[in-house]
Amino acid sequence: MAVSCARYGLREMFLGGVRSLEELRSRLSIEGQEAEIDARDLVHKEINDLIREAALSGARRITLLNVCGQRYIGTRLFLPQQDGKIEIHVYSTPGNDLGAFLAGHRIVVHGNAQDGVGNTMDDGEIVVHGRAGDIVAMAMRGGRIFIRDSVGYRAAIHMKEYTGKVPVLVIGGTAQDFFGEYMAGGIVILLGLNLKPGERHHAHYIGTGMHGGVIYLRGEVAPYQLGREVGVLELDDKDRRLLHQYVGEFARHFNLNAENILNDRFVKLMPVSKRPYGRIYAY
Repeated sequence: MAVSCARYGLREMFLGGVRSLEELRSRLSIEGQEAEIDARDLVHKEINDLIREAALSGARRITLLNVCGQRYIGTRLFLPQQDGKIEIHVYSTPGNDLGAFLAGHRIVVHGNAQDGVGNTMDDGEIVVHGRAGDIVAMAMRGGRIFIRDSVGYRAAIHMKEYTGKVPVLVIGGTAQDFFGEYMAGGIVILLGLNLKPGERHHAHYIGTGMHGGVIYLRGEVAPYQLGREVGVLELDDKDRRLLHQYVGEFARHFNLNAENILNDRFVKLMPVSKRPYGRIYAY
């Protein structure tokens, strides 16, 4: 009995009071391939139900107004029977796990975002015209994320490359501790555009447990800020081509001058071992 009560209690916690589509249709307007949703006072499932309804009705550009901390926006956009990808424009501040498991669509946030942007993202693009919180790109395995300003703790934790996909994360500002922790793959670029001349990046333990992928840092960082699992290398021609491509994309999103950014020195961080904690296992 206790197990049953706990199970239904969790259901009520997440789904209690969720209204049907019929009750919510007044919040959705569709004109051709464009749709608009008033998200004021809606819970996350109601927002995603309306996004899905708009997409199934032919909308390809969906604008969300009056968003205020609702989580999981864009996580249920797996639509294999539909042609074309969806573009979602979010106004105000979305909650945790924006674009989690995103499968090829595009999300643009016109403001800040909270924790877990792009959690386990598979493909597509997320662009944030502001800052983002902790664990950005956690377990991300494909697609691209561009953050105009800074991010919080443990950004890019356990990013990975999956079936040939290479995830990309570009951050315009700086990051907090454990940046790139346990990275297993992917490309991460930290630009430090908001740092003063000579000011170091804020993160410590950068790349702790890193065993795959690459981090490019623009700006100052001291050896003691790095995890033991990473080495510092100079750029080669392949690195410069990658930076030119992804910094160029970043600059176009935020109307910046890519050449001015690229003219400063970058360093490359890569893991020194593919199995940094192998010694603690018995096999």
